[in-house]
Amino acid sequence: MKDLLDLKNLKTQIIFEQDSQEEETFHQNDLVQLFPYGLSVTSDAARPFLLLKDEGHQYTLPVAVSAIDAGVALSQSNKSTLESSPHKFTQVLMQSLGVEIKQAVFVEIKGSHQYLRLYISGHPQMNSFKIRADEAMSLCLYLGVPIYATKNFIGRSRVMSAEVEGAARKLSSFGFFDKGSGYLN
Repeated sequence: MKDLLDLKNLKTQIIFEQDSQEEETFHQNDLVQLFPYGLSVTSDAARPFLLLKDEGHQYTLPVAVSAIDAGVALSQSNKSTLESSPHKFTQVLMQSLGVEIKQAVFVEIKGSHQYLRLYISGHPQMNSFKIRADEAMSLCLYLGVPIYATKNFIGRSRVMSAEVEGAARKLSSFGFFDKGSGYLN
């Protein structure tokens, strides 16, 4: 019974204390351009982090992505294999409609999710929309979309990354990631 109570308390700890209440505002000159650097797999292998760094390697932005998106990003980065991506259809469709993603800017953290604002051209009614970063990162990388964040956002995301890692360690102490526990087979 005590373990169950501890689990209920843990659930509330997974909600990050650094939530944005609203979308971050910025000027273009406040933005740091980021480039893919690598992947970090934590003890929670279902939630790897895509690491983005600025050109001078002064700033690192960890972006929590799904295992599928991490795999897609890895396979797309391997230049020795034949080009193949689940995003090829999306690219062809966008090109045929004359729609282009001009840039992606990290703008918000809600719970355990980071959000991007994608700025687009060629759409008759929209010039941007907001989407979870874990749902768009491999597409942005595939299309070569410039990716930006403010220094403030990068700092808050590093806190989020540390909290995710801490929560994963606590879950593993309950035996959830232990093959003998019955929770994972």
